[in-house]
Amino acid sequence: MELELQWDGNPNIVLDIQTKLGVALPIQVKNVGFTGVFCLIFKPLVEEFPCFGAVSYSLREKKKLDFTLKVIGGEISSIPGISDAIEGTIRDAIEDTLTWPVKKVVPILPGDYSDLELKPVGILEVKLVQATGLANKDLIGKSDPYAVLYIRPLRDRMKTSKIINNDLNPIWNEHFEFIVEDASTQHLTVKIYDDEGIQASELIGCAQVRLRDLQPGKVKDIWLKLVKDLEVQRDRKDRGQVHLELLYCPFGMENEFSNPFASQNFSMTSLEKVLKSGVNGTEAAEIDRTTLRKKDVIMRGVLSVTVISAEDLPAMDVMGKADPFVVLSMKKLKTKNKTRVVNKSLNPNWNQTFDFVVEDGLHDVLILEVYDHDTFGKGYIGRCIMTLTRVVMEGEFTHSFSLEGAKSGRLNLHLKWTPQPIYRDT
Repeated sequence: MELELQWDGNPNIVLDIQTKLGVALPIQVKNVGFTGVFCLIFKPLVEEFPCFGAVSYSLREKKKLDFTLKVIGGEISSIPGISDAIEGTIRDAIEDTLTWPVKKVVPILPGDYSDLELKPVGILEVKLVQATGLANKDLIGKSDPYAVLYIRPLRDRMKTSKIINNDLNPIWNEHFEFIVEDASTQHLTVKIYDDEGIQASELIGCAQVRLRDLQPGKVKDIWLKLVKDLEVQRDRKDRGQVHLELLYCPFGMENEFSNPFASQNFSMTSLEKVLKSGVNGTEAAEIDRTTLRKKDVIMRGVLSVTVISAEDLPAMDVMGKADPFVVLSMKKLKTKNKTRVVNKSLNPNWNQTFDFVVEDGLHDVLILEVYDHDTFGKGYIGRCIMTLTRVVMEGEFTHSFSLEGAKSGRLNLHLKWTPQPIYRDT
């Protein structure tokens, strides 16, 4: 049963806020107004009156939530950033305690109703790759961006990236893992902030992706446009984009595909067993297989990159042509490779293959930069940045990648992975 609820009141709510500076602030919440749709679930049905054992309720849709904040004995506007921080915390708390799929279970008849409670159904692997074209929030220099990611806005479930100083096109390449309770209704939220030191961080932009749009076991490479507010879709300002790689792994489907970030079993050689045992091989000889945690395993291997061709490159000279070539590199390696120069072409063909010995395939990225050759130097056209998760899982694939930073252009590549898993002591 779904019921629309509208409530306006003036409750006496006082919050004790502890700031980073150690100062306690008594904050009063006043003039609360709320409109939303509540879902009531009568389950399980039984023969005994009232014919159901428990009632579960959840906020199915939040239409409006307004309230006023006031510092007792002062003015909240005199403290920069504190109002937005408190308001965001209150909204997140309400969303996580009441909003679907979170349910509150009220027993009506005696019994065990633990099966009605929220339970994990899978794992979402998230690679925060990069952001481009971020709006600058600093008057001097550039923003110092970092990202906050979550499915549920709980402090112990929210993930925070490292801060990239003075950069509007940061490359993070960080991996995070999230518990999923309802893939059909939940979504991943990404918020990009500008770090302001001891002051409150300023929001650059945010974005969401629905988990129901992800195919289980398939890596999804996605670019999300940043907006000011997820609920008010009226933002036309260009705040930049964030690049994510997503992999949803439901529980119970381990036989259909493997999660490269999860614990795996690897056969160990006799030498590896001796090295692991430390003193002698007696203890290790009794162990035929060793289960390694994901942080103990380096996905070492050889990455073969075939640069096939490019399409629709932008003109770089007065004749409406370009002399393109591609520079290939791994972020964690110092070595670089480059293709030959194709003269006077906006649709060059290379068909050149380059091999990289990659020490940690799950946490490295491939960077391809396209340049225009010139007698006195080179002109930058655009680039592609990609993680290796998909090629590690699939073994090899061919794909056409859009060029970042270019008005047009695509790069056609074939990637192949030859794995060499090894053990790392921690």
